[in-house]
Amino acid sequence: MKGDGVTLCVLQPGYLPWLGFFDQMRRSDVFVLYDDVQYDKHGWRNRNRIKSPQGPHWLTVPVRHKGLGWPRINEIEIDNQAPWAKKHLGTIRQFYARAPFVQQYLPMLEALLLQPWARLIELDVAVIALMSRWLGLERPLVRSSSLGIEGGQSERLERLCRHFGATRYLSGDSAKEYLDLDLFARSHIDVEWQSFQHPEYVQQHGPFVPCLSALDLVLNCGPASYDILARTCAQEGA
Repeated sequence: MKGDGVTLCVLQPGYLPWLGFFDQMRRSDVFVLYDDVQYDKHGWRNRNRIKSPQGPHWLTVPVRHKGLGWPRINEIEIDNQAPWAKKHLGTIRQFYARAPFVQQYLPMLEALLLQPWARLIELDVAVIALMSRWLGLERPLVRSSSLGIEGGQSERLERLCRHFGATRYLSGDSAKEYLDLDLFARSHIDVEWQSFQHPEYVQQHGPFVPCLSALDLVLNCGPASYDILARTCAQEGA
């Protein structure tokens, strides 16, 4: 974060998010989970990657979305016909058996995943809250669906900023294609781009692989994880 004022970030929730997600949380004062926008069937809402001896390995939460038209993220139900949580935990144990901090953190994740989750959003929020605590990030997780703020793509984001009194809006670089910068300028809201630079750290299974779930960092580096995340130097003075 830079200077005085309030920085707002708005991100769609995800399952076991990557470090770039938590970098935006680290650099924000208000963190909004965009949970009432359209669910993307091949995105990161219900899946992420960890590292296996053969490279990145997907962990996917099965969901029900067929026949629902264009559901919102907070409408998606988990398909609990298969024991997906036990499978995910077994895979993590197998691939991270020699990780230095697996015994410290995995029992907490196990207790969380084995709860009877019905909706994906509830699972994602709980996982994000747990991982943010591991990373030393104390941020209230505000769901956009609870705010009653509507509008088009850029308009709604600008209204969220004004709702929280934010003077800065922190965004990922992909939004450069659509964000209406003039709209934010008229409201005296500065737009900052994340420009994330992924840190390297010691991993299991050979050469470093970036852009995995932040779980990979935590199981390998434990309490040092925040300092590793903070050295991303994503933006000068961040």
